[in-house]
Amino acid sequence: MKRRLYLLIVICLLPLTGMMVYLLALMNSVSQRYDAVVEDMTLANTYNLVFKEDMDYLMYIIVVNAERAGQLVDTEKPQAMIAEARDSFYELYGRADTDSSRESLRRIIKSLNILEDRVTEIKDNALVSGSYDENMKRLDLNVRVLTDLIQEQIQKYIYEQAVKMEKLRVGIREDVVHSILLLGALAAGIFAAAFFVGEKVISSITKPIQKLCEVAKQAGRGDFQVRVAEAGTYELAVLKESFNRMIEELGKLVEDIRVEQLNLRAAELQLLQEQINPHFLYNTLDTIIWLAESKDTEHVVKMVASLSDFFRTALSKGKDFISVGEEKRHIQSYLAIQQFRYRDIMEYEVCFSDEVQEYEMLKLTLQPLVENALYHGIKNKRGVGHIQVLGRKEGDNLVFQVRDDGIGMTKERLCEVRQLIQGERALDQEHSGFGLFNINERIRLYYGPEYGLSAESSYLEGTQMQVVIPCVKN
Repeated sequence: MKRRLYLLIVICLLPLTGMMVYLLALMNSVSQRYDAVVEDMTLANTYNLVFKEDMDYLMYIIVVNAERAGQLVDTEKPQAMIAEARDSFYELYGRADTDSSRESLRRIIKSLNILEDRVTEIKDNALVSGSYDENMKRLDLNVRVLTDLIQEQIQKYIYEQAVKMEKLRVGIREDVVHSILLLGALAAGIFAAAFFVGEKVISSITKPIQKLCEVAKQAGRGDFQVRVAEAGTYELAVLKESFNRMIEELGKLVEDIRVEQLNLRAAELQLLQEQINPHFLYNTLDTIIWLAESKDTEHVVKMVASLSDFFRTALSKGKDFISVGEEKRHIQSYLAIQQFRYRDIMEYEVCFSDEVQEYEMLKLTLQPLVENALYHGIKNKRGVGHIQVLGRKEGDNLVFQVRDDGIGMTKERLCEVRQLIQGERALDQEHSGFGLFNINERIRLYYGPEYGLSAESSYLEGTQMQVVIPCVKN
C-alpha cells in the first residue's frame, strides 16, 4: 500500500507540476502579447487624438501673426512635436512584428519628415514681405493635407493593431479550451490511478477529484465564478489552488475583452438617467393639477398627451436607436409641456427637412440640448426668448442645430464648455458640461471620432449647439 501510495503521489505530482508550468508559461505569454499590443495602440492613439489639431493651430498662428507669433505661441514647438512623434513611431517600428505594421509605420515616418520640411519652409518665409498668401496656400495644401494624411495613417495602424488584438483574443480562447481539456485529462488520470490503490484511498481521493471535474465543466461552459472548495490530500489541495487561480485569471482575460462594451453601456445608462429629470415630471404634474382645478380640460388633455409622447419616446421599449421623426416628436412634446410653464418668456420652432426623417439616430441626443437652451439660455435673459431646432442632410451626414437667443456665454465660458465636451477638463455637473460630454461621448463611441457635438456662442446674443452624425437608414 505504501508503495502504491508513493506511486500515486508521483502520478499526481508529475502531471500537476507540468500543468502548473504550462499554465504559468501560457499566462505569461498571453500577458506579454496583450500588453505589447495595448501599449502600441495607446501610444499611437495619443497622436491620433491631438497631433493634427495642435499642429494646424500652431502653424495657423505663425502664418497669420508672423510678426508677433513668438509672443502668442512657442514657434519651435511644431518641430519639437514632429521630432517627438517621429521618435515614438520609430520606437513602434522597432517593435513591429508584421510587414503590414512596419509598412504603415514607415509611411507615417515618411509623412512626418515631409511635414517637417514644409513647416520649416513656411516658418522661414513667414516674415518675408508679400509671402502671407503664399504661406496660407502652403498651410492648406501642405501642412493641413499632410496632417490629415498622417492622422489617416495612424488610424490605419490602430485598426491593424485592433485586428491583431482580435486574433490574439481568438488564440487565448483556444488556449483556454486546450488548458481545460488538459486539466480534465489530468484529473481523469489521477482518478484512474487512485482507483487501484484501495477503498480507503479511493474514498479520500475520488470525491475531491469528482468535484474538480464538475467545476472544470462549469468553467468550460463559461462560468468563471466557480471555485473548488473541497480539498483532500496535500496534492489535491495544490491542484485546487492552481485550478482556482487559473479560473480567476481566465475570467480576468475574458472580462478585459468585454470592458469596451461595458464602458459604452455605462455611458449610455448615465446619460439616460440624467435626462429623466424628476423635477421636470413634478412640475408638469403640478401644472396639470392646476389646470384641472381651473377646469381647463383642453389644456389638461394636451399636456397629458405631450407628457405621454415624451416618455414613450424616452423609453422606446429599450431601443438605443429611433427614427429622426421620433426624436423630433420627442422634442416637440418636451417644448409643448415647457411652454405651458414658460409661455411668457419662450417661443419655439422645430423644423426638420422631410428627407432626414427616414434616417435613424441615437435617442435622447437633442432633447438635453433643448433643455440646456431653455434653462441656461432663455431663463437667464429678460423678455421673450426663442428656441429653434433645425435638422437637415449635408452630403452623407445629418446636421442638427439647437439655437437660442438667450444670455449666451462669454468667451471664457465657451472655451470651458468646449473643453468639457471633449473631456479635456474635469466634468462640471453644476453647469451644462456633464450632459454635453456624455452626448458627445455616445456619438463618438457609436459613430466614430469624426462625429460629435460642437458649440458656438456670443454673450448677450445666444448659443448654437450642432450635432453631426452619419446618415443611417432604419
